[in-house]
Amino acid sequence: MRNFRNAQTADADRCFEIEISAYEGEEAATHAKICKRIETYPDGFLILEMDGAVVGFINCGCAHEVEMSDEDFKELIGHDPDAPNVVIMSVVVDPTEQGKGYSRPLMDEFVRRMQQMNKEAIHLMCKEHHVPLYEKLGYGYLRRSASDHGGMAWHEMSMRL
Repeated sequence: MRNFRNAQTADADRCFEIEISAYEGEEAATHAKICKRIETYPDGFLILEMDGAVVGFINCGCAHEVEMSDEDFKELIGHDPDAPNVVIMSVVVDPTEQGKGYSRPLMDEFVRRMQQMNKEAIHLMCKEHHVPLYEKLGYGYLRRSASDHGGMAWHEMSMRL
């Protein structure tokens, strides 16, 4: 059975486990960053559970002006929960659960919740091979990012709500 809910402090260990298993090296958020994101903005930290087990999540912050290469924002420095722009920091499904169709319902639920919060746009960065996936989910390609987070090349995308 599928369930969506906001993250709680007790989810930090499992979310960190998923994060480091899905992202390469330095691109993965630290345990401390995940804890801070849950503590600071639980409304922007959506958990997907299957049969009671956490299998994926999305987390974000909100800003008035979006600067995707701003590394401080990943620590929610400058985050304003009332700001109109959502900046996704992680979209992740446990690699052992990938390919089961969880990404679309997770993203759809996240978008629905952001619309209910009257947000105006969602922004994200992804690797080049994920660009087609996000385009299918309704995001438009903006540009190659100036960010080299984790020593990787990133691409900026956004969706108007």
